[in-house]
Amino acid sequence: MEQYFSATQKMEQEVMFPSLLRGVFPQQEGADPATGGNTDLYERYQLLKAIKPVVEKGLASVTDQSHGDTDTDADAASGDDDGDDPVDAQLERRLSHHLSGLQQVLTHLTRDTNALTRRYSQILEQISPSEGQPSW
Repeated sequence: MEQYFSATQKMEQEVMFPSLLRGVFPQQEGADPATGGNTDLYERYQLLKAIKPVVEKGLASVTDQSHGDTDTDADAASGDDDGDDPVDAQLERRLSHHLSGLQQVLTHLTRDTNALTRRYSQILEQISPSEGQPSW
């Protein structure tokens, strides 16, 4: 999760002119066929920017909810314990499944964010002459 937030923060700091990404499509090696080849990097930038607060809010609400549910869980644990093992195992499997899915999504978003940031840097290098070359 920290890698995702670090990548989005870096993207937000480096991409000063998102309009430069209009009409620029992902390079073939970084393109994911599942995302559809019709979106340019500007649209992806907008999507990645929109997703970040949702992830942050979702994480905060899960954290808040887990603190509130602690008392409920403690009350439930003090009740009858006969037959709860299959339910606990099912909950553990479900949690593992969802955490695995979340990890996959965050890895994908991090990869896309890093690729977009690299491509933006390449665009800037093409626009501005390098320091070693005369500008005339």
